Amino acid sequence: MAGRIVCLPGDGIGPEVMAQALRVLAMLPVDLEVVELPFGGAAIDLVGDPLPADTLAACRGAAAVLLGAVGGPRWDGGAVRPEAGLLGLRRALDVYANLRPAVHGAVDLLVVRELVGGLYFGERGVRGDGTVFDTCEYHPSQVERVARRAFELARSRNLRLVSVDKANVLETSRLWRRVVTELSSDYPDVELRHALVDSFAIEVALAPETLDVVVTENMFGDILSDLASGVAGGLGLAASASLGDSGPGIFEPVHGSAPDIAGTGTANPAAMIRSLALALEHAFGRRDLADAVGRAVDDALATAPTPDQGGAATTTELGDAVLASLEHRLTTEEKTWATTPS
Repeated sequence: MAGRIVCLPGDGIGPEVMAQALRVLAMLPVDLEVVELPFGGAAIDLVGDPLPADTLAACRGAAAVLLGAVGGPRWDGGAVRPEAGLLGLRRALDVYANLRPAVHGAVDLLVVRELVGGLYFGERGVRGDGTVFDTCEYHPSQVERVARRAFELARSRNLRLVSVDKANVLETSRLWRRVVTELSSDYPDVELRHALVDSFAIEVALAPETLDVVVTENMFGDILSDLASGVAGGLGLAASASLGDSGPGIFEPVHGSAPDIAGTGTANPAAMIRSLALALEHAFGRRDLADAVGRAVDDALATAPTPDQGGAATTTELGDAVLASLEHRLTTEEKTWATTPS
């Protein structure tokens, strides 16, 4: 396995958790070039742009992009915000399908969030009378491609898909429901159910173990995937993969830059390391390595939990525990990693 990974540590705790993921990557029997570049607020400080041209060009040419976190109060009120770089990168790479797994005990659900359309990318502004507006728009093709991805994922799991919308109120949701229903005829083996976002949130909170794959639009997916992460142990454990039909995916934790704990050495790197595992699986086809890294993270959380998980381990100490588990697997259980493809 060869290729290039572009690493964008970003802001706040981003560089701290990224460092632990790169320690894990260095231990694996893979041949990958790692390139680290500025992004987000850090790039604003350097060149005045959260997504510099050189950074974007490198991302376009990579096999995968690892992202730490962006944003923080020091850039609030500026002419450009770090988050603009993130939205710009998602749009440029057209990573329309955001995969947000939530796994904990009996819970094993996957939220598939449409990532480059809807309210976050629609027209916005301020009218002369002071009214502020944001526009939610979707084209049928945008709905079709992310729904097809979700059906395929459901087919590889437990054959159950819930499509979430607000079709009793919103025209975009009526389009969403119509397109997903029409597409379901291509997947007769997948059980499709439609749900309204407000009542479905109760299902996620109270009965997440009954759910398999969930597909929804951008803003609903943002909210529901955070809720799912909460019931599965918290944002410190939640990883994500943002995928398109071609080009590199973006792999990042969902916890944000957490400026309140940046520099304290207490950030949980589990989500960042799990995001690396998703990159190994989806960008490089090494499900074996991805599973091994995931198991090592589980071991580390049990033996060296960070404060958000009720323990006292530092960021580096949890990273040490992951490495110790991986080393054990390298020398005993997983001797075929370097030669056996997934």
